[in-house]
Amino acid sequence: MQDASTFDISQTVMATLEIEIVEYTRERVVATMPVTPRVHQPFGIMHGGVSLVIAETVASAGSYQFVDREKQRAVGLEINANHIRSVSSGMVKAIGVPIHVGRTTIVWDIKIYNEDEKLVCVSRCTMAVIDVK
Repeated sequence: MQDASTFDISQTVMATLEIEIVEYTRERVVATMPVTPRVHQPFGIMHGGVSLVIAETVASAGSYQFVDREKQRAVGLEINANHIRSVSSGMVKAIGVPIHVGRTTIVWDIKIYNEDEKLVCVSRCTMAVIDVK
């Protein structure tokens, strides 16, 4: 299996939303995304579901640093979010930190910030580690 940082993302939600992973270590994964009308809800602000997409993207990508890539996959099991502040333009940055790395689950704390470094969203994502069949 490829390293998660080298997957072809050209036909994925990452490409659609222009999510870019800019830091990729076992301690922290950082992704950025432009906030444009294509990610807005009808009131002109970023849709809350988009926050969940970028949060789970960070957790998913980061989890591949902790699994046996030949025998395992990491898939989303549960995600929650608290939307703190709205954002209508600019860039957002998601910073994910693993808070539990176990044999069958990996739990991530993800915080999303606007360009002014103000908190937009707090999320926790649990990844299930599953065996490849």
